[in-house]
Order: sequence, then structure tokens, then C-alpha cells
Amino acid sequence: MRTVAGLFDDYGEARGAVSDLEAAGFPSENISIVANNAGDRYSGDGSAVASGAGAGAGLGAVGGGTLGLLTGLGLMAIPGVGPVVAAGWLASTAAGAAAGALAGGAAGGIIGSLTDSGIEEEDAHLYAEGVRRGGTLVVVRTEEPLVAQADGILRNRDAVDISVRRRAYTEDGWTRFDTASSPYSLDEIERERERLSRPAL
Repeated sequence: MRTVAGLFDDYGEARGAVSDLEAAGFPSENISIVANNAGDRYSGDGSAVASGAGAGAGLGAVGGGTLGLLTGLGLMAIPGVGPVVAAGWLASTAAGAAAGALAGGAAGGIIGSLTDSGIEEEDAHLYAEGVRRGGTLVVVRTEEPLVAQADGILRNRDAVDISVRRRAYTEDGWTRFDTASSPYSLDEIERERERLSRPAL
């Protein structure tokens, strides 16, 4: 199995990517979504988000199922990221790591979960930081012959170019995701969106 990931600035596009993946025949149990939920922005979006306060709370249904991945969205907290809405294998694995003995190692559950699934560590740190700064991560596990199709679906929904995003982060002195970092507030997320949307000089 290979793992394909896409970071999105727009939560609606990320949800659309999940729906497109399912429509293309990728099984819900092989797809994950993790979205920054600062300010409780997405809990009332009609997607049956389960409520909970601790890491992994509300994740009883996150494995997806016959109704599709997005019906299993739950609330959880990721160290260094803050509150997220999440569903799928990545959310379950990250929640278990955050709640267990791995919480203090390898930059917390999300980094370990991504790298264990085959994502390069450098990219895993970027994806985690992207979610911390207000983004949404969609990840799909698939067989080698379907990797290009999965990647195409994510790119067609405007997944960010991670090389461009890495450059934008490192220009500000960022080097890697840190679980000790304070989660971004809604105001900080808005300022970050404005900064990233400005054309490069």
C-alpha cells in the first residue's frame, strides 16, 4: 500500500476531495481527514460531528463505513495543533498515540502516524504544521496502480503545492512541527491565509 496526502486551505475543497475519492471507488476505511477546528468552526456544519473534549473523544465512528467517511467526523485534540474535526484511520491512530505512551515522542501522534504510513518525515512535519495553521489534511492509502489517480483527485480539488508552502514557512524561520507550540487562534489563521494568498514578489 502507498499513502497519498493533500493539504488544503479550504475545508470545503478537502471535503469535496474525500467525496471524490469515495465516488472513484477508494474505500472509506482507507481515507482520512483532519481539519483544524479553531473557534469550533466546523462542528455545526451538518456533517454529524460527534462531540468530545479529550484526545480521541467522539471517535467511535471515525473508521468510516457504508455511509461514507464524512458521516463519522469526530472531535479530538492534537498536541501542538489544537482542536480538530477528524475521521478515518489517521485520526484513530493519532488519537491513540496522543492518549498513550507515544504522546511525548516523535512530535506526537500525527507525525508518527503519517511516517508509519509511508509519508516522508519532512513532509509529515509540514502537513502537521499546515493543520496547525488552519488547514485540512486528506490522506488516502491505496495500491500502487491507483496512486496517480488519488493524487490527481487531490490536486483537482486545489491541494496546496507543498514545496511552495514549505518555502513560505521556512522564510519565517519555521523548521519543523512542535507539539509544544500554541495552537493558532482564528485571528492568527485569518492572518496566515492573507499572508499566503499574497502574490510572491
